Amino acid sequence: MTKIGIIIGSTRPGRNGEAVARWVYDIAAQRSDAEFELVDLLDYKLPHLDEVMPPMMGQYAQPHTVQWAEKIASFDGFVMVTPEYNHSTSGALKNAIDFLFAEWNNKAVGFVSYGSVGGARAVEHLRLIVGELQMADVRNQVALSMFTDFENFSVLKPGAHQADAVTATLDQVVAWSDALAPLRAKN
Repeated sequence: MTKIGIIIGSTRPGRNGEAVARWVYDIAAQRSDAEFELVDLLDYKLPHLDEVMPPMMGQYAQPHTVQWAEKIASFDGFVMVTPEYNHSTSGALKNAIDFLFAEWNNKAVGFVSYGSVGGARAVEHLRLIVGELQMADVRNQVALSMFTDFENFSVLKPGAHQADAVTATLDQVVAWSDALAPLRAKN
Protein backbone atom coordinates (compact mmCIF):
# COMPACT_ATOMS: atom_id res chain seq x y z
CA MET A 1 0.00 0.00 0.00
CA THR A 2 1.24 3.47 -0.86
CA LYS A 3 2.33 5.40 2.25
CA ILE A 4 1.92 9.17 2.43
CA GLY A 5 3.41 11.27 5.23
CA ILE A 6 1.56 14.43 6.23
CA ILE A 7 4.31 16.65 7.65
CA ILE A 8 3.44 19.32 10.21
CA GLY A 9 5.88 22.02 9.08
CA SER A 10 5.79 24.29 12.12
CA THR A 11 7.22 23.88 15.60
CA ARG A 12 6.08 27.25 16.90
CA PRO A 13 4.22 27.38 20.24
CA GLY A 14 0.50 27.89 19.57
CA ARG A 15 0.97 26.84 15.95
CA ASN A 16 -1.99 26.44 13.61
CA GLY A 17 -0.19 23.73 11.66
CA GLU A 18 -1.19 20.87 13.91
CA ALA A 19 -4.93 21.60 13.52
CA VAL A 20 -4.51 21.98 9.77
CA ALA A 21 -2.56 18.72 9.46
CA ARG A 22 -5.11 16.82 11.57
CA TRP A 23 -7.92 18.18 9.36
CA VAL A 24 -6.04 16.97 6.26
CA TYR A 25 -5.40 13.62 7.94
CA ASP A 26 -9.09 13.20 8.83
CA ILE A 27 -10.01 13.71 5.17
CA ALA A 28 -7.21 11.41 4.00
CA ALA A 29 -8.12 8.66 6.47
CA GLN A 30 -11.44 8.18 4.67
CA ARG A 31 -9.57 7.01 1.56
CA SER A 32 -8.67 3.42 0.73
CA ASP A 33 -6.02 4.05 -1.95
CA ALA A 34 -3.16 4.84 0.45
CA GLU A 35 -2.09 4.78 4.07
CA PHE A 36 -1.56 8.17 5.72
CA GLU A 37 0.50 9.14 8.77
CA LEU A 38 1.02 12.44 10.57
CA VAL A 39 4.68 13.38 10.96
CA ASP A 40 5.28 16.12 13.52
CA LEU A 41 8.62 17.91 13.35
CA LEU A 42 8.35 18.45 17.11
CA ASP A 43 8.90 14.70 17.56
CA TYR A 44 12.33 14.79 15.88
CA LYS A 45 14.17 17.60 17.70
CA LEU A 46 16.35 18.42 14.71
CA PRO A 47 18.88 21.13 15.58
CA HIS A 48 20.08 23.51 12.92
CA LEU A 49 21.74 21.24 10.34
CA ASP A 50 24.66 19.68 12.22
CA GLU A 51 25.95 16.95 9.92
CA VAL A 52 29.56 17.26 8.74
CA MET A 53 28.99 15.51 5.41
CA PRO A 54 26.57 16.95 2.84
CA PRO A 55 23.18 15.15 2.88
CA MET A 56 23.76 13.99 -0.71
CA MET A 57 26.47 11.65 0.62
CA GLY A 58 23.99 9.80 2.86
CA GLN A 59 26.64 9.44 5.59
CA TYR A 60 24.67 10.48 8.65
CA ALA A 61 26.58 10.66 11.93
CA GLN A 62 23.94 12.08 14.27
CA PRO A 63 21.29 9.76 15.80
CA HIS A 64 18.56 12.36 15.20
CA THR A 65 19.45 12.42 11.49
CA VAL A 66 19.34 8.63 11.24
CA GLN A 67 15.92 8.57 12.94
CA TRP A 68 14.62 11.31 10.60
CA ALA A 69 16.06 9.57 7.53
CA GLU A 70 14.39 6.27 8.46
CA LYS A 71 11.02 7.98 8.89
CA ILE A 72 11.19 9.88 5.59
CA ALA A 73 12.49 6.82 3.71
CA SER A 74 9.43 4.87 4.85
CA PHE A 75 7.06 7.01 2.73
CA ASP A 76 6.20 7.01 -0.97
CA GLY A 77 4.97 10.60 -0.98
CA PHE A 78 4.16 13.57 1.20
CA VAL A 79 1.81 16.39 1.97
CA MET A 80 3.70 19.26 3.56
CA VAL A 81 1.62 21.52 5.77
CA THR A 82 3.36 24.87 5.91
CA PRO A 83 2.78 28.27 7.40
CA GLU A 84 3.99 31.34 5.58
CA TYR A 85 6.59 33.25 7.57
CA ASN A 86 8.11 36.35 5.94
CA HIS A 87 7.07 35.31 2.40
CA SER A 88 8.53 31.80 2.77
CA THR A 89 8.14 28.51 4.60
CA SER A 90 9.11 27.97 8.23
CA GLY A 91 12.76 27.61 9.15
CA ALA A 92 11.92 24.35 10.92
CA LEU A 93 10.51 22.76 7.76
CA LYS A 94 13.36 24.03 5.58
CA ASN A 95 15.89 22.69 8.08
CA ALA A 96 14.15 19.28 8.23
CA ILE A 97 14.15 19.08 4.45
CA ASP A 98 17.83 20.05 4.24
CA PHE A 99 18.94 17.25 6.57
CA LEU A 100 18.31 14.61 3.87
CA PHE A 101 18.62 14.00 0.15
CA ALA A 102 18.11 10.48 -1.22
CA GLU A 103 15.21 9.82 1.16
CA TRP A 104 13.20 12.52 -0.67
CA ASN A 105 14.10 11.46 -4.23
CA ASN A 106 11.47 10.21 -6.69
CA LYS A 107 8.57 10.88 -4.37
CA ALA A 108 5.52 13.03 -4.92
CA VAL A 109 4.68 16.01 -2.74
CA GLY A 110 1.64 18.21 -2.34
CA PHE A 111 1.20 21.31 -0.23
CA VAL A 112 -1.31 22.66 2.26
CA SER A 113 -0.42 26.18 3.28
CA TYR A 114 -1.84 28.90 5.46
CA GLY A 115 -1.15 32.58 5.92
CA SER A 116 -2.42 36.03 5.09
CA VAL A 117 -2.42 35.19 1.37
CA GLY A 118 -3.03 31.50 1.88
CA GLY A 119 0.63 30.68 2.26
CA ALA A 120 1.11 30.87 -1.51
CA ARG A 121 4.60 32.35 -1.29
CA ALA A 122 5.74 29.61 1.09
CA VAL A 123 4.62 26.99 -1.42
CA GLU A 124 6.40 28.76 -4.28
CA HIS A 125 9.66 28.54 -2.32
CA LEU A 126 9.02 24.90 -1.44
CA ARG A 127 8.45 24.04 -5.10
CA LEU A 128 11.98 25.26 -5.89
CA ILE A 129 13.44 23.30 -2.99
CA VAL A 130 11.71 20.00 -3.75
CA GLY A 131 12.67 20.24 -7.41
CA GLU A 132 16.32 20.14 -6.37
CA LEU A 133 15.54 17.02 -4.32
CA GLN A 134 14.13 15.24 -7.39
CA MET A 135 10.61 15.29 -6.01
CA ALA A 136 7.50 15.62 -8.17
CA ASP A 137 5.38 18.44 -6.81
CA VAL A 138 1.74 18.22 -7.79
CA ARG A 139 -0.16 21.15 -9.22
CA ASN A 140 -3.15 21.12 -6.88
CA GLN A 141 -2.67 22.67 -3.48
CA VAL A 142 -4.69 23.93 -0.55
CA ALA A 143 -4.25 27.59 0.41
CA LEU A 144 -5.94 28.54 3.68
CA SER A 145 -6.43 32.23 4.41
CA MET A 146 -5.93 33.42 7.95
CA PHE A 147 -8.79 35.87 7.30
CA THR A 148 -11.44 33.52 5.93
CA ASP A 149 -10.45 29.97 6.99
CA PHE A 150 -9.61 30.73 10.62
CA GLU A 151 -11.59 32.34 13.39
CA ASN A 152 -9.56 34.97 15.28
CA PHE A 153 -6.51 33.82 13.30
CA SER A 154 -6.22 30.76 15.53
CA VAL A 155 -9.21 28.41 15.21
CA LEU A 156 -9.38 26.46 11.95
CA LYS A 157 -12.77 26.88 10.25
CA PRO A 158 -12.07 26.10 6.59
CA GLY A 159 -14.63 26.91 3.94
CA ALA A 160 -16.46 23.88 2.54
CA HIS A 161 -14.61 24.22 -0.77
CA GLN A 162 -11.30 23.60 1.01
CA ALA A 163 -12.15 19.93 1.64
CA ASP A 164 -12.51 19.51 -2.13
CA ALA A 165 -9.08 21.11 -2.56
CA VAL A 166 -7.61 18.61 -0.07
CA THR A 167 -9.19 15.71 -1.97
CA ALA A 168 -7.85 16.99 -5.30
CA THR A 169 -4.37 17.39 -3.84
CA LEU A 170 -4.43 13.92 -2.30
CA ASP A 171 -5.67 12.43 -5.60
CA GLN A 172 -2.60 13.81 -7.34
CA VAL A 173 -0.13 12.93 -4.57
CA VAL A 174 -1.30 9.31 -4.46
CA ALA A 175 -1.35 8.97 -8.27
CA TRP A 176 2.11 10.47 -8.67
CA SER A 177 3.50 8.44 -5.76
CA ASP A 178 2.28 5.28 -7.46
CA ALA A 179 3.62 6.40 -10.84
CA LEU A 180 7.10 7.08 -9.38
CA ALA A 181 7.32 3.65 -7.69
CA PRO A 182 9.46 2.12 -10.49
CA LEU A 183 12.05 4.90 -10.06
CA ARG A 184 12.20 4.34 -6.30
CA ALA A 185 12.60 0.59 -6.87
CA LYS A 186 15.85 1.22 -8.80
CA ASN A 187 17.52 2.74 -5.72
